[in-house]
Amino acid sequence: MPPRKVAILTAGGLAPCLSAATGGLIERYTAIAPEIELICYRNGYKGLLLGDKIPVADDLRDSARILRHYGGSPIGNSRVKLTNIADCVKRGLVKEGQIPLAVAAEQLKRDEVDVLHTIGGDDTNLTAADLAAYLAKEGRQLTVIGLPKTIDNDIIPVRQSLGALTAAREGAMFFQRVVAEHSSSTRMLIIHEIMGRHCGWLAAATTYEYLKLLESQPYVPSLGLRRNRLSVHGVYLPELPLDITAEAARVRAVMDQEGNANIFLSEGAGVEQIVAEMIAHGEEPPRDPFGHVKLDLINPGKWFGERFAKLLGADKVLVQKSGYFARAAAANSADLGLIDRCVRHAVTCALRGESGVVGEDEERGGELRAIEFTRIKGGKHFDIHTPWFEKLLVQIGQAEPATPAA
Repeated sequence: MPPRKVAILTAGGLAPCLSAATGGLIERYTAIAPEIELICYRNGYKGLLLGDKIPVADDLRDSARILRHYGGSPIGNSRVKLTNIADCVKRGLVKEGQIPLAVAAEQLKRDEVDVLHTIGGDDTNLTAADLAAYLAKEGRQLTVIGLPKTIDNDIIPVRQSLGALTAAREGAMFFQRVVAEHSSSTRMLIIHEIMGRHCGWLAAATTYEYLKLLESQPYVPSLGLRRNRLSVHGVYLPELPLDITAEAARVRAVMDQEGNANIFLSEGAGVEQIVAEMIAHGEEPPRDPFGHVKLDLINPGKWFGERFAKLLGADKVLVQKSGYFARAAAANSADLGLIDRCVRHAVTCALRGESGVVGEDEERGGELRAIEFTRIKGGKHFDIHTPWFEKLLVQIGQAEPATPAA
């Protein structure tokens, strides 16, 4: 039996896909199954718990394509874990003694929702799976179809998460402006801190995109506008071993020659050391409802900059974070193509009652399919032996060229 009512929510942090994916789902249902009623829950699972929803009327259906040109989420996000009862009570989302999963399930039943589309990362989609399992025990069938959103590109086994390609390009354009600050001081160290808790893909991809931008620029070497001066002199990821002393010696040589140094730092690089230092000093690192350390509060870029600057003999340190700039952008053409393919398949799955997270399955030859929730995990690591990244490290002088086989 085809669904009669479909709900959509976005959750977690922002990514350059939420608006386009929300609009895409509305467009697709309107095109092939206009009789299906659509609603959107405001602010993710928070709106679901509170029953705060937006009916998708004809005016919204007619203007849904406009959402492709916007960043952020038109229906709002939040970070809520339905299995974290204490946090939900503390935030006033449920009353003392209530179970958030039960409250959310009852709301879906009251709203007569047959299909729930969740646009978010692994936490968002696994929470949706918990909700579907809870409803199944109650004897109610709910089709849950996730779309993989994360600029970190760290969802197992999804080959490419929505929004990540745009975020890398936006981060590169962000640094294209920031790098001019090298002229504001002698021996300037600029650290470009890039989002990526466990996975360095975004920092690596942002570096790659920035180096491509440098290829198209003209230079005036006699005035110090040299490609190498504007380039990236070090990129540090959670997956990449880092000998700070050795790297500082290498980068100091660059600073001695060029008068400045530019570092691209994945925010997850060195976090274990920072947390260990905090605990050793009797401090408990702040965490979100999912138990993740709040990286914006422990400030990895500042910690790294203070230590690295001393070793470089830097006169000034500038730490700039592109995360909020990059993640709030509208999806670019590369992402829009992927979003469109995933949205079309997600609606197909909804109409046949198939649950899962729609993406290109790395463990199934890159097939676009509804990946089983039991196989969805966060924390996928970036493969530092990816050919384009190995070439990049050689290009910026952080690695030696491979020796040809005899």
